[in-house]
Amino acid sequence: MTNPAPPKSYVNALKLLLRPLVRGMISQGLTLPHVTALLKQVYVEAAEDFRIAGKRLTDSRVSLLTGVHRKDVKRLRTESRDEPVLSEKANIGAQVVALWTGDPRYLDASGDPAPLPRSGEKSFDSLVAGISRDMRPRTLLDEWMRRGLANLDDDGRVTLNPTAFVPSQDYDDLAFYFGRNLHDHIAATVHNLEGADDTLLERATYYDGLTPGSVDELESLARSIGMAALIRLNQEAHKRAERDKDQPDARRRFNFGLYFYRDDVALPPMEGGDEEDDT
Repeated sequence: MTNPAPPKSYVNALKLLLRPLVRGMISQGLTLPHVTALLKQVYVEAAEDFRIAGKRLTDSRVSLLTGVHRKDVKRLRTESRDEPVLSEKANIGAQVVALWTGDPRYLDASGDPAPLPRSGEKSFDSLVAGISRDMRPRTLLDEWMRRGLANLDDDGRVTLNPTAFVPSQDYDDLAFYFGRNLHDHIAATVHNLEGADDTLLERATYYDGLTPGSVDELESLARSIGMAALIRLNQEAHKRAERDKDQPDARRRFNFGLYFYRDDVALPPMEGGDEEDDT
């Protein structure tokens, strides 16, 4: 018995989705054989979600579900899995920003991150120490000032620029967020495509036929209102995290993100020709 063909609309959407991913793979030197081996591993891992209640998921069933040879399935299911890990510095920095923008103790009357004295009670040093005593506050402050994420005002207080904040410029950290955030965005759309009753939030605003100047203006607006939304949600999440931290069922996570992409009007599909080989 052959499996039914997948919907053409899904295949077309998948090709569109894969185009930037494959472009990124090529730019990073990942060739098709490397990616094929990676796909085998991911197929085998994803098959774990298709267990039948009360039955053991056998290598034969995984092979049937995925098309991966049973010998490869057996090997891949016993191999250790490397998971992306966020560096300690980036992790601490992200937590400091989340606390500074979410905890009422560190907010001003308008709900914005308040300027903090360098030391003392309710200071930048105490804020960092509340997250980790292994990170010297001065080290973090110097790094943030170098990147324009924080400054000292005329009174010597530390001010945060949350609109300029990016988690890290370290490649491994950027790769971590690349994987985690795209995973959650795609997982939300897959959840909705599978016809779940509890559809997840996944919306976008799209326009074409705009000038570069108009897109620049809209990008600036998106950054402004987007950061306001992130900061507001962070404050609400912080309240609930404090309320829920001792609850036995406090095991659920969420991820809410933003993106803005710009490009020229889509070009027609590439067609084959008689171009000379450029090797």
